[in-house]
Amino acid sequence: MHVKQGSKKLLLAAAVAASSLNAHAGATINFGEDKSVSVGLGMRYSFTSAEDAAPNGKDRSSDFNLDSARLYFGASLNKYIKGMFNTEWDGDQIRVLDAAGQFAISPEFNIWAGRLLSPSDRANMAGAYYSMGGGYWPGVASRYGYNGGIFRGRDDGAVVWGNVADGKLGYSIGAFEGRTFGIGSLTQSQAKNAGVKSTDSLMYAARLQYDFWDAEPGYYGTGNYLGAKDILAIGVAGRYQKKGVLVVGDKGDYASYNVDFLMEKRFKGSGAVAFEAAYYDYDTDDVIESEQGKAYSAGLSYIFEQNVGWGRVQPFLHWQRFNPDTNIDTKQYDAGVNYVIDGYNAQISAMYSNTKVEGTRSLDKFVVAVQLQF
Repeated sequence: MHVKQGSKKLLLAAAVAASSLNAHAGATINFGEDKSVSVGLGMRYSFTSAEDAAPNGKDRSSDFNLDSARLYFGASLNKYIKGMFNTEWDGDQIRVLDAAGQFAISPEFNIWAGRLLSPSDRANMAGAYYSMGGGYWPGVASRYGYNGGIFRGRDDGAVVWGNVADGKLGYSIGAFEGRTFGIGSLTQSQAKNAGVKSTDSLMYAARLQYDFWDAEPGYYGTGNYLGAKDILAIGVAGRYQKKGVLVVGDKGDYASYNVDFLMEKRFKGSGAVAFEAAYYDYDTDDVIESEQGKAYSAGLSYIFEQNVGWGRVQPFLHWQRFNPDTNIDTKQYDAGVNYVIDGYNAQISAMYSNTKVEGTRSLDKFVVAVQLQF
């Protein structure tokens, strides 16, 4: 699609604005025209009191935990060639989170190759640090992030993506290793060692999103703009891998798709209300029925415009449900409040959560978390 030069400048300006909201804080060292290296740090720390989670199995737990600690590295060789390298503390060791070369040919056409998130739903693309309410809240419904992939939903592969129509139509399509899908699935190497014979097919993933109000340029998404934009967006994503589900004694094709929606509207002098919802369909070819089925999620929040002390107050509500073919439903309700000091770089959140798995009694927990990015 041909875009006039003026539109390109506006689109680039919008991309810079979006990246400033999405990106962590950090330091950048410039050493020539369009040459730079940047470094940053992110962390989430929490205190959790969970029902029946004490060692005796009947008292409430009282646990402090380093949920996440990340180092961010970025580099720019010139105007068109860039790279990222990010790490994550997984509780035992520092692991590679992202490692990719980025070829920024134009706002309408980019190529990334390496280890990164493959196209999926808004919740997974926003991730733990940029979701409404903080943390990886849609984990019951959005099952891409932790039940599959190398680490935190990442995968090795390549993706082509861009924003057209003045930045309002975003697309991404790529090919990836695929690895595992669902709890109990084997990697290709594990399957080979276990004597499970299968073809070595790639996983194909794609996402298409249209923004009716303000544009959201960029590859990664944001779960909530904290009152910085008026958003009305619908996204569709899908994944497929032939013989992508491997278990001892069986194998099958993997397919999934989802539709997600976000509306965020500002009210001058008051604040901004946001509503999001998503639907998911997971298909493991009847190999792992506990990971095959339909899922739903919805969230509502309101962020006040006026500061209270250092930051702004944002109460929120969440609801999720995963209905697998085993008919053992999982439902979760969350209610909490964020204290937003500096966007996603400094937040404190308090949340009550209740989770119910079919056939068991519901369990609740209370979490206070601090998120910082430098």
